[in-house]
Amino acid sequence: MPHEALHTSATSTLDTWRPGTASQESLRQSYLGFLAARADACARSCEPGHLTASAVVLDDAGEHVLLTLHPRVGRWLQLGGHCEPEDASLADAALREATEESGIAGLKIDPEPLRLDVHPITCSLGLPTRHFDVQFLVRARADAEPVASDESDDLRWWPVNALPPGTEDLTELIAAALERV
Repeated sequence: MPHEALHTSATSTLDTWRPGTASQESLRQSYLGFLAARADACARSCEPGHLTASAVVLDDAGEHVLLTLHPRVGRWLQLGGHCEPEDASLADAALREATEESGIAGLKIDPEPLRLDVHPITCSLGLPTRHFDVQFLVRARADAEPVASDESDDLRWWPVNALPPGTEDLTELIAAALERV
């Protein structure tokens, strides 16, 4: 099974991670239960849901966050997406996605998860499913200039205290990232 190593790594990461809130701990336990029940939990083909990895990309000063205007969702979101068979860990998946979607080389990731978020979505399967998203902090160099990929309708730095409309759900994620800066 191509995602076996990633499954093992994801289980280990979430088993050792200790979130700071009761709600995040509850989600962590749910993720671990899902991983224990599904050998394919990291594969996009897992119809009941699958783990994804995303990145809150902050500039070097921690004053701006890089958001993508997602073409399928139609909203500004953090960078990230599906795990691939070649990803050795969830942090690797988040860093790969952030690099691909931002066009920025030399991004640095904190390998400890920031937060967890489960959300319903119709993704590339074409069926309603759930993304069990594991969210990480990624830092860009001071001179980083993003280049939008074909996975984005727009890509832009936003001040962390002046996000675009419709991004209220990103507030907790960005706050968690800023606590680590």
